[in-house]
Order: sequence, then C-alpha cells, then structure tokens
Amino acid sequence: MPRHEIVRRASRLGLILAAWGTASAGEPRLNQLQVIGTHNSYHIAPAPAMLELIGSTGRRRAEGLDYTHRPLAEQFSRLGIRQIELDVFADPKGGLFAEPSLRKTLRNRGKDPGPDPNADGRLRKPGLKVLHVQDVDFRTHASTFVDALTQVRAWSRAHPRHVPILILVELKDEAIFGLPTRPVEFGRAELDAVDAEILSVFDRAELVTPDQVRGRFATLPEAIRAQGWPALESVRGHVMFALDNEGPIRDLYLDGHPALRGRVMFATVAPSESAAAWFKINDPIRDFDRIQQLVRAGFLVRTRADADTRQARAHDGTQRDKALASGAQFVSTDYPEPDRRFSEYCVRLPEGVVARANPVNGDPAWGRTDLESSQPAPGPNR
Repeated sequence: MPRHEIVRRASRLGLILAAWGTASAGEPRLNQLQVIGTHNSYHIAPAPAMLELIGSTGRRRAEGLDYTHRPLAEQFSRLGIRQIELDVFADPKGGLFAEPSLRKTLRNRGKDPGPDPNADGRLRKPGLKVLHVQDVDFRTHASTFVDALTQVRAWSRAHPRHVPILILVELKDEAIFGLPTRPVEFGRAELDAVDAEILSVFDRAELVTPDQVRGRFATLPEAIRAQGWPALESVRGHVMFALDNEGPIRDLYLDGHPALRGRVMFATVAPSESAAAWFKINDPIRDFDRIQQLVRAGFLVRTRADADTRQARAHDGTQRDKALASGAQFVSTDYPEPDRRFSEYCVRLPEGVVARANPVNGDPAWGRTDLESSQPAPGPNR
C-alpha cells in the first residue's frame, strides 16, 4: 500500500477515535436513533415450480419463503434501509452450493427450475456464500459474502453521510434431513475467515467495531456506561457487523477474544458479560419490557416486525407497532414496502424518515427531524 494511503487512513481513524465520546449537548449518539432493516436482505423467492414443490411438503413452508427483496443498493436508496441481514455458509473448497439438488429434481420432471444460481461461475470459487437454505432456497442478489459487502461499500462510499448500517451475519452449518448438501461446520478457521473477508472489503476506519467502542476500558458495558456510543456525526458513512448466532458458534467466536478484542462483529451475550453491547431479540411482544430496559441501559437492540410472511398475509401490524415502540434501534422486516398480493402491510418510520429519534432514549427536541439528513450544529467542536 502506498505510504500516502497509509497516512490518510491512519489520520482518518485517529480523528474518528478522538471524536468518540465528545458529543455536544443535544447531539444524537448512535444508540439514540431508530431505523428500519430487512430480514434475509439478499433473498429472492424460489421459482414458481420450486415453490410448488416445497409446498407439496407443507403449505406454510412455501408461504414462508415467498418474498423478494430489492437489490441492496435499491433498499438503501429507495427504501431508506439501514440494517441488513446476510445468511452465510462456509465453502472453503468452492462448488458446494453450485448445483442445488432440487433444481435437478425439477429438470427431471420437465419443469422450469428458474435461473442457474452459478451462471457467473462464482459458486465454484472458494469463499463464503450467501443463501437461505441449501438445495432448496438459494436465489440471492449476492451469491458470495464478498459480493454482498462490495455492494454495501460501493453504496456507502457514494453516500458518505448516511447513518451507520448494521449488517447482521447469520452463520449456517446445519445439515437438513432429506437434503444431500451437508454444510461445512464453522470452526476457528471458518470464523476467522468471516472477519478476514469483511476486512478484505472494508478498511477498519470505515467500521464501528467492538475495539473502537471499548476504547481504553476493559469491557464493553463499562465503556458504554462511562462514555456512551459515539456521536452520530463521527460515524456517518460507517458500517458495523453483528453475529446473529448464539450457542456454540457465538462461544467459539468469543473464545480467546475477551470483550471481543480483535473481533470485527458484535455478539449477543448476557448484559453482565464483558462483550455485551448489542442484542438480538426477535419477539418485541413477549420481550417488550426487556428491550426497553436494555435500550435505557445504553445497549443496541435489533428486533423483528414480522416473520414468515404471516403479518403481511393477515394485514396485522401488532408486532410491527410493538417493535417500533420498544425503542429497538434496528427494526427488521420482510416488507419495507407492501406486497399487494397480500395486503398493504409494510414497515416504515413516521413521515417517511430514514432515521428518527429513538422513542425510548432519544431527545424529544429532535421532533420529526430525519437524522439521516440532519447537518451538524455549529460550535467549537466542529
């Protein structure tokens, strides 16, 4: 790397770190926003013949997969999405997901299986892949993890004042009965590869990471209590990552990395643990009070407004409304716009803003301001 580029990046990172914890009175911080995200943001519904085949094993299975998102850049620009989710499979040798078995089944029956997922040859190459369910639900706007991240980075660099985008990463390695493709388990090498692929696309200076939030403190909760999350103005144009998994994968990601030292992604742990900063809580009805308590304690939370197309089919906004009222900073949906095959159900912030003052810990003085487009206040720190 040329010396001038190293100096530029180091200078930018130094300025960012110096600005953290120095928000002026009344200036929003990262945890005082609320934005809309999408669930399985890469997802394209299976081809009609595939949905019919899936439906033969259970109508609800097919219904739960019958949704399609816009390409990532369109979600950001047209719909104001600021949180996405990617399902990621390890494929260190390449080719594991290049020929989904149910496509072969449909062809043998003389039916159209839909577009070839490996038409561009990328699935034959080693590296992390993005899809929903091996052999069955594999259509995607980004077949590789690097491809998805490259799309995000290109949009981010073209829109440098956007509020931070959270990328939720679910690592999948479950073998499913009846499906021949057996995913590679996520061990230490595969987990390190996730961080490595992120850093192959993004500079650390473009990220909000656990190390940066923790700073000089020993634990993330201590840092959040003492200095809070960074001022919004200092992290515009940034991206942050969070690990969707709990259980063994989460534990292995943390092993050897106390308080997530050296790791790129945040992770859900108990609030008292040294790595606690961000939480995945999917049910805002059952866990409404818990979400509010965590938000008031300074943590970030992602919750879901809907699941499996149920709310859209029933035109039921109950879970959506609880999610928005909970104060979760990231509210995820399959319907940032209506699917009029079902209903007018969708999830948007009032007045169509991209980022609003958090209803639990935001400053009421910000009113209906769209914090995505607000400009920094003049003052000695500018």
